Amino acid sequence: MKIGIIGRSSLMMNTIQKVVSEGHKISFIITSKEAPEYSVSNADFELMAESLNCPFLYLPHFKNEIGKNFIDGCAKTDICLSVNYSGVIPSEITDLFPLGILNAHLGDLPRYRGNATGAWAIINGEEKVGLCIHKMVGGELDSGDIVCKSYHDNDGDLRVGQLYDWMDIEIPVQFVQAINLLQDSSYVLEVQDKDPELALRTFPRQPIDGKINFEACALTIHRLVNASSEPFAGAFAFLKDKKIVIWRSSLVSIESKIQYIPGQIVECDKSTGSVTVGCAGNTFLSIYDVEIDGIRDKPSRFIKSVRSRLS
Repeated sequence: MKIGIIGRSSLMMNTIQKVVSEGHKISFIITSKEAPEYSVSNADFELMAESLNCPFLYLPHFKNEIGKNFIDGCAKTDICLSVNYSGVIPSEITDLFPLGILNAHLGDLPRYRGNATGAWAIINGEEKVGLCIHKMVGGELDSGDIVCKSYHDNDGDLRVGQLYDWMDIEIPVQFVQAINLLQDSSYVLEVQDKDPELALRTFPRQPIDGKINFEACALTIHRLVNASSEPFAGAFAFLKDKKIVIWRSSLVSIESKIQYIPGQIVECDKSTGSVTVGCAGNTFLSIYDVEIDGIRDKPSRFIKSVRSRLS
């Protein structure tokens, strides 16, 4: 099958390698500027196009005729695959392919449409995080019939980077499965319900959104730490005038009755180097991996006693 590529990130790069290994031919590659957390750039996709001897286009958006004219000039393409493209793809583009465009989307559609879906699912405490391969509807966001779906369980300690690692493996496999299912039929696993009450539109998260408020309970803060961890900038607080990034945490219990202001360091464990911070509602968070001024280490390197407080 002849396959077009529109997208970014290592997820798309891994997909290209997978579909080529399965005997499919890449008709073209369209990409745009990488996000700060991406490990591959638009230059890497250009090199990939050269190695595959297929046309390449750097295109930030489909708001003019450049993209359509480029695709029209390429070899006839059966289907297109999309991951993490920087804009909404219009119907004049989706209609160019007999089998349409398949998009890989992290989110249990029709819920979690939009951006930063994995982080929001962790913050919301979802028991599992969905991954969907769906047919794109031109000009619409994350709508269209679902062809394949899989899930990653969330045991309460799932970090967003673990989701990315899972997707690196799972998305190429699911794309190949979807292509195989669509070759001989108009297969559909699930028609997305259009009831707006079932949809949840999520918006991008920024580094400042990782600021911890210790007036929240420990569970809420723990979820924020996990949702903000690598490859993102990390959840953070302040130790006096120093920004402290908190990379790893866990929930703990303290049986004795204590009184404190939220953010107070209530225990220092010299054997592990971890510290425990009191949060709202007599809940407690163990912190065991932090960073200050570019130095990443156990909290005991920076926090020496229970006289310290995070804000």
